[in-house]
Amino acid sequence: MKLFRFNKSGSIGLGIVDLHGKLIDISDFKEDFNEAFFENDGINRLTNWLIANADKCNELNRAPHYLSCVARPSKIICVGLNYAKHAKESNMEVPKEPVLFFKSTSAMCGPNDPVIIPKHSEKTDWEVELAVIIGKKTSYIGLEEAMDHVAGYCLHNDYSERAFQLERGGQWVKGKSCDHFAPLGPYFVTKDEITNPHQLHLWLDVNDKRMQDSSTADLIFNIPTIVSYISQFMTLLPGDIISTGTPEGVGMGQKPHPVYLKAGDEIRLGIEGLGEQHQIAIAHEN
Repeated sequence: MKLFRFNKSGSIGLGIVDLHGKLIDISDFKEDFNEAFFENDGINRLTNWLIANADKCNELNRAPHYLSCVARPSKIICVGLNYAKHAKESNMEVPKEPVLFFKSTSAMCGPNDPVIIPKHSEKTDWEVELAVIIGKKTSYIGLEEAMDHVAGYCLHNDYSERAFQLERGGQWVKGKSCDHFAPLGPYFVTKDEITNPHQLHLWLDVNDKRMQDSSTADLIFNIPTIVSYISQFMTLLPGDIISTGTPEGVGMGQKPHPVYLKAGDEIRLGIEGLGEQHQIAIAHEN
């Protein structure tokens, strides 16, 4: 299933993309795509609900204002330097183990909401990433079990303020957690829809110029490895998000000089099978 959340007259609406590409309002399911949904076998329950109620659901007559494709999870865990060429352009060694950092859940927003350049920022950067959505409570699992704990996937632009991240001391989280730095969606795509998540084309354009153009085949640590690895250090809860890293082509790595976002810039990105995002950069209102 290809599911989405949208603004429905100020409340949260739910939708699904049908086999013909039509956007169908399934808000009468009356649950959000949150921890409780995933924890209580929500995908199967929704499947059964659709069998009984699909003919009563209306098509949306225009594209909605998409919200983040899942409700706010307990945590967003990101994997850094997970594409070899990105590590090289960042002048960092290819890691021997996954590099982990957190991104605040308050950074979440819809896939087409503007990216807000933070106060005092001069180095706001882009990062197209494949995000994994956890389907059930996960702790100390092995590689062979890891994919059983994945509910599906979505598109994530892991925006970063490089000065906050790398020049202000401490951990990376400061440069990753500004408002609107985690657009997710438009769709939460269930695992069965994606035949091989390690063979997906992903790309990002800034002002119609292709900046990132790669494949998840280039991941250093694949999804089972990442899920299993993280579960050795913390319990993953249903609905949690793991962002798997970005390929080469970020602004920080441009030659001969880095390129960063400014107000008015237009960002488009996508991942095969997961949809596309469109953001306009705006300055923080002082």
